[in-house]
Amino acid sequence: MLQGDSFEQALDVVVRENIVDCENLISVHRLSGGASQETYQLVVKVRDGTKLLALRRSPGGEFVERTPQHPGLDVEALLMKSAKAAGVPEPEVYYVLKKSDCLGDGFIMEWLEGETLGARIVKIPELADVRKGLAYECGRVMARIHAIDLESTGLRDRLWEIHPGEFVEQTWDRYKLLDSPHPMIDYTARWLMEHLPEDYELTLVHNDFRNGNFMLSPTHIVAVLDWEVAHIGDPMRDLGWICTNSWRFGKDLPVGGFGEYEDLFRGYEEESGRKVKPEHLKFWEVFGSFWWAIGCLGMAEHFRSGPDKTVERPIIGRRSSECQVDCVNLLIPGQVELVEPETGLSSLDMPRADELIISVRDFLKNSVMALTEGRDKFLARVAANSLDIVNRELSLSIPQQKRELKRLRELFSSTEDLSYLRKKLVKALRDKEIPLDDERVISHLRSTVVNQVAIDQPTYSGFTKATKR
Repeated sequence: MLQGDSFEQALDVVVRENIVDCENLISVHRLSGGASQETYQLVVKVRDGTKLLALRRSPGGEFVERTPQHPGLDVEALLMKSAKAAGVPEPEVYYVLKKSDCLGDGFIMEWLEGETLGARIVKIPELADVRKGLAYECGRVMARIHAIDLESTGLRDRLWEIHPGEFVEQTWDRYKLLDSPHPMIDYTARWLMEHLPEDYELTLVHNDFRNGNFMLSPTHIVAVLDWEVAHIGDPMRDLGWICTNSWRFGKDLPVGGFGEYEDLFRGYEEESGRKVKPEHLKFWEVFGSFWWAIGCLGMAEHFRSGPDKTVERPIIGRRSSECQVDCVNLLIPGQVELVEPETGLSSLDMPRADELIISVRDFLKNSVMALTEGRDKFLARVAANSLDIVNRELSLSIPQQKRELKRLRELFSSTEDLSYLRKKLVKALRDKEIPLDDERVISHLRSTVVNQVAIDQPTYSGFTKATKR
């Protein structure tokens, strides 16, 4: 794994030897975001001036072991090439890194200009016109992806094939290995297994087509990004994923925060000739929140054990509760009582813990962010947000856990501690000892999840929806 000057020197050799007309590397700059992969902007010298390129590579420049679920960035490059040939907007891929390049897994591609931040896509005035037809356009682009020939492209042998039931079980198993009990996740898994779609065909599935994973200009989609988890499966997975609340960025419109279901369906049906069934899409919308709830927990595990220990990963872990409250709203909506803050012991006349936290948070927001750019500025904001979570937890976690413990002790007629009883509820749900319509369990799950989101992200749209009943 190369860093600093060694990284740039190795990259200079690669671009000079493999990019047409490239004379040398001028500069390289890592972009903000990219929790699962790294993205860099490269400036290279060419005969008539300079040219921008993009490098996408594995975290820390690692050589990642291939698995059926993660076939590697070389396959991602093949997917982008195949999609471009099928009329899907994509950058041109120039070069796929080799092990001898000593830069890790990755590839160099055309640099394209456009907006990729989902929060900006749903609100900036410059994109107001394109938003009007964006759900329809997304439907058409998805249909083209699903029509890509798996045989002629060679993708059949490079991608894993998975059916809905297997996908639920595999995701559920991944969560179980984390040994982090979240009863709402197990409840949702049970619901999914009892509502599996029966009428579907197998196609190429992007598996991460959402607002924030495509590049947008004021007139059209410029490129579909992040193909790293593509597979062969039920194409409705893509339609459900773009409608998952996590990717609406606080807006009410169900398709990415910018469009209506009907427009997405119309675009897809006109391009593909396939009819979209709303109940089929609901399954995948629920699955989307379930899958991302577990994905967020996985980010926290990566922070604990992986090579990329950035401040970004643990705060993404806390987003699991957002996904869980979306499952609450989709499956078990209803009234919920929020706990009141509880003030802990102060340090007498010394600055309190919350004051210390606020002072550091404000330093990050008002000083560090003003003096930094790009990824460092982004991570400073993330760090400040993490401190806000800690501050809320100081006042809300104790009363919340007291109520959670009381409910579980009543449910199981037990005097055991909270950790034991959480695990007991998880086991009962997995073993089907408790029916999904048990009102005591439903009320408990709703209250536990909603109050956890009050700590993790009280401005999240799913929290607002859950508390407005």
